[in-house]
Amino acid sequence: MNKYQSVSRDVELGKNVKLSKFINLYGCSIADNTKIGAFVEIQKNAAIGKNCKISGHSFICEGVTIGDNCFIGHGVVFINDNYPRATNADGKLENDKDWADRLAKTNIGENVSIGSNSTILGNINIGRGSFIGAGSVVTKNIPAGEIWAGNPAKFIRKQKNE
Repeated sequence: MNKYQSVSRDVELGKNVKLSKFINLYGCSIADNTKIGAFVEIQKNAAIGKNCKISGHSFICEGVTIGDNCFIGHGVVFINDNYPRATNADGKLENDKDWADRLAKTNIGENVSIGSNSTILGNINIGRGSFIGAGSVVTKNIPAGEIWAGNPAKFIRKQKNE
């Protein structure tokens, strides 16, 4: 670890994980041979599989699971609260307990590629071998082996090799 990395003691790192400078990791797990780019944050209770590449400036929040052999492009953002609020009913800033029942979990299957600057809303499943085009906003589940793109992301075609 170097002084330009913030990696808490509760992070589980597999073998041969490559960590760039200027990262923030806490309470997450990252499996073998995965590369984490610069300016990436991975929050507690997020899990990254083996042989993944997480490109710079991406944000992987609590509740996100990414399968093996996945590519996450630059600036990809995952959302874990589809109805965010700053304050609770009492007018106080929300804390983990206030929004725990709204925590939206997202599952990314194996061999998925998500293009740069895409946004993945919460409670989404992206099936094995799917491809998400750059700049897409994923608002619904993506079946295995399909290509989707746009805002909101729409079906383009089936993958040829799946």
